[in-house]
Amino acid sequence: MNTLRIFAKGIELIPTSASWYLTDLGEALGKQKLFTRQLPQKLKTLREHAIIESAVSSNRIEGVEINQARVGTVIFGKSLLQDRNEEEIRGYRQALELVHKHGSDLSVSEKTILDLHKYARGDIWDAGKYKEKQGDIIEKYADGTERIRFKTVEPGLTPEYISHLTELWGDCLKERWVPPLIALAAFNLDFLCIHPFRDGNGRVSRLLMLLQSYHIGYEVGRYISLEKLIEQNKDRYYETLEQSSAGWHESRHDPWPYINYVLSIFNLACKEFEKSVGHTVSEKGAKTSIIKSSIEHKIGPFSVSELQLDCPDVSIDMIRKVLKRFKVNGLVECLGRGQQARWQKTDKWQLGNDYIN
Repeated sequence: MNTLRIFAKGIELIPTSASWYLTDLGEALGKQKLFTRQLPQKLKTLREHAIIESAVSSNRIEGVEINQARVGTVIFGKSLLQDRNEEEIRGYRQALELVHKHGSDLSVSEKTILDLHKYARGDIWDAGKYKEKQGDIIEKYADGTERIRFKTVEPGLTPEYISHLTELWGDCLKERWVPPLIALAAFNLDFLCIHPFRDGNGRVSRLLMLLQSYHIGYEVGRYISLEKLIEQNKDRYYETLEQSSAGWHESRHDPWPYINYVLSIFNLACKEFEKSVGHTVSEKGAKTSIIKSSIEHKIGPFSVSELQLDCPDVSIDMIRKVLKRFKVNGLVECLGRGQQARWQKTDKWQLGNDYIN
C-alpha cells in the first residue's frame, strides 16, 4: 500500500518512459474498441487460447507444471485430476472464468482477493486464508547459500494492510492521483510486497491485474495472455520487482522500474492483439470502402451483380453483408425480394454516412 500512499500525496511528474507507454496504450485502447465490435468469431478463438496460456504460464512461473498432453483435459475437461499440479492449474482456470464472466461486477476487495486465492490454490488446507507464519522472500544460490531478498509484512498486520490497499485503490481511481494504468501497476507492486499468503501470491497478483484492467477499460487480457507475456519476460519481472521493493517498508522505494515493466507488458499485449486481428479488420474495411465507392457512383436502382462488376475482388457474400449493414443503418433500401432484387440509396446517404468499416 506504500506506493499508492505516496501517490495520494501527489507526484510532480511522471517519468518520460512511463509517459511514452501511456501514450501508446491510449491509442491501443481506441483500436481495441474497434476490433472487439467487428470480429466475434476471431475473438472467440483468441479467448480460448488465452485461457489455456494464462492457466499454464501463471503456474509455470511458480514451478507448477503438468504433462502437455493433459493440458486441454485439465483446463476444459471434467475428468479426475492426477496430482496436485493439475489441481492448481484447473483452479486457476476457474479463477479466470470468474474474472472473465463477472469482472465488471467483481470489486477489488478483501473478499475477492481471498476468493481468487481459494480458486487458484484448490483444495489445499490454507486456500483462501492469509499466511499464519512469516514468509520472507528468500533467494537461493547454486552453492547452497541463501539470503532474504525481501522481508514481507508480518502475518498479524496482513489483513490491515490488504484492507488499506483496497481502499487506496478505490480512492485513487475516484480522485485520479495518477493515470489508472499506473495505479494498477502500483497496486500490483504493493500487493506483492505485502505478500499476504503462504503461497500463491504471484498468481493472485496476476488475476487481480486482469480484473483491474477490466475495471479501467482495457480488455486486451481477455484475448492475449498477460501471464504468458510475464513468463516470457520473467527475468525482468524479478529484476524490476527487486529494484522497486527496496525500501518499500520505509516508503523510500522507487516504484518506477516495476511500474514501467507492467506498462510494457500491457503494451506488448496490445501490439500482439493488433497483430492478431488488425490485418483482418484492415482488409475487411478496405473491401467495404470499395463497395461504398461503387454505390456512391450509382444513379438510380442497382443490383448486387452490378456491384460485383465494379468490385471484382470482393465476393458476392461480402457485398450482400455490406448492403445488409447499410440497410440496417438506413443508408440503402431494397426494392424487391430474392437474389435479383434491386437496391437504391436513401436520402440519409445523401446527408453523409458514418458507419463502421
